[in-house]
Amino acid sequence: MNAPVTALIAEDEAPQRAALLDLLAEQWPELEVVGACEDGPSALLIAAERRPQVAFLDIRMPGIGGLDVARAVVAGGGLVVFTTAYDEYAVRAFDAGAADYLLKPIQPARLRRTVERLRARLARPDGIVPAAPLDALEARLRPHGDRLIRWISASAGDSVRMIGIDEVVYFQAQDKYVRVVTGADEAVIRTPLKELLAGLDPDLFWQVHRGVVVRVAAIERLRKDEFGRAVLRLKGRAETLPVSAAFAHRFRGM
Repeated sequence: MNAPVTALIAEDEAPQRAALLDLLAEQWPELEVVGACEDGPSALLIAAERRPQVAFLDIRMPGIGGLDVARAVVAGGGLVVFTTAYDEYAVRAFDAGAADYLLKPIQPARLRRTVERLRARLARPDGIVPAAPLDALEARLRPHGDRLIRWISASAGDSVRMIGIDEVVYFQAQDKYVRVVTGADEAVIRTPLKELLAGLDPDLFWQVHRGVVVRVAAIERLRKDEFGRAVLRLKGRAETLPVSAAFAHRFRGM
């Protein structure tokens, strides 16, 4: 009897992750899921330890994105399926040589076709995605030109203020809003943090927590608080910002 095909699932939204697990259980019952993660660092660890034959990866995840995890899966001889809510990302992923892509919310009929393609490619020795197309895809997905956020329209009391992106020190999610904190004051917007990230230059802004994105140039140092939790001290500011374990890799050597 042949050994079951092993799979890794990395998706930061719990309902989407659960839905994919349920659909795979129905349509590929012999598949052995060796890990279902909510962030990139956890997925990288499982990819290194278990070397899954197939990985279903969200392109945008906290800490380390799906493209970085894809490289580890490919290095271990596995196939990659990207999942995304954005059609343009999915098409580019497929063009870059991913085994397939799935648009969220994932439809059973579409997953069925993906499972058929994966089974067919697993039966061939040439089913691996080369690293070069993954590099090209990453370059194409980086925000640039008109996709970069330059101005933010934000509520400030009973008025609306236009904030230049160069003024922003950090963004912080709070309930249904996101605080936009500048050097002088702050305002609130309704745009979700995950949506904002798609339009921010990743060389200038880092996500350091599920609810915090900070300007790299504003960071003074990383330290541990009295409870042993990692926090950021910002230049010229009294408050600190939390750093979750999923993003701690950014500060190695700081």
